[in-house]
Amino acid sequence: MIGTERMNRMKRSDTKLLINGKALQVRTWQPEEAPKDNAPTLLLFHDSLGCIDLWRDLPERLVESTGLSVVAYDRLGFGRSDPNPETLRCDFISQEVQLIVSELIPALRLGRLIPLGHSVGGAMAIETAFRYPDLCEAVIAISAQTCVEEQTLVGIREAKKAFSAPQQMERLARYHGSKAPWVLASWIETWLADDFRSWTLEPALKSLKCPLLAIYGEDDEYCSAIHPNRIRTLSTGRTTVKTLEGCGHLPHRERPQEVMALIADLGVQWRPGEGSVTPPTL
Repeated sequence: MIGTERMNRMKRSDTKLLINGKALQVRTWQPEEAPKDNAPTLLLFHDSLGCIDLWRDLPERLVESTGLSVVAYDRLGFGRSDPNPETLRCDFISQEVQLIVSELIPALRLGRLIPLGHSVGGAMAIETAFRYPDLCEAVIAISAQTCVEEQTLVGIREAKKAFSAPQQMERLARYHGSKAPWVLASWIETWLADDFRSWTLEPALKSLKCPLLAIYGEDDEYCSAIHPNRIRTLSTGRTTVKTLEGCGHLPHRERPQEVMALIADLGVQWRPGEGSVTPPTL
């Protein structure tokens, strides 16, 4: 765990950004010592039931490990962002990047980026690196799906049964308020929809220009070995794929020290104005 004193020295700020007429909650963490000139910013993408608060202490760990600033936001309909009046489209992953991230980058004056996402957020991180090759220095995907497979659908069907218990929905409402039913339905109904079965990250993976770090848990209930194998096969750039033994769908919570070590090995600390990496100070 990061010491309370060191966490308190980090600069944390919250803001609401108006994107396409809707307010999105954004949180930024900055190290006590300002990052080097032209250093990239880690941009976090949460999972299908997630939000800023559910990252828990990962942003602070990232700041501590890399010396970089971290930005996270609640997608529309999640956390403290405005409700989403629409049902998620089957192309919602690419649409998030094209319609929202395209507005976030100039609004937050983001320069060079390292997208980092968990689960479907990992797919969004990879999609961001694909869409913005000139901005993204690396991309980090944790438990990212690369296609629709039966193991994912089985896990979602089991979760649907579990969420019939009132206490489960109450827990979700602690983070999403009255939007919780929409959040749950968006995850379940979108992934189980017939039209979504053809979704794949293949075009993005085949076109990535920056280094990719992909982290999986061996016992992930939503991702089989199909996904790390597809990343190894399809990615043409510098790619590191690591599967952690005895770990489930949440490596950043279950094995935080190992995840931070993998990110450190990626070299997420950049020289001003250069594309090469130097080992981070831990």
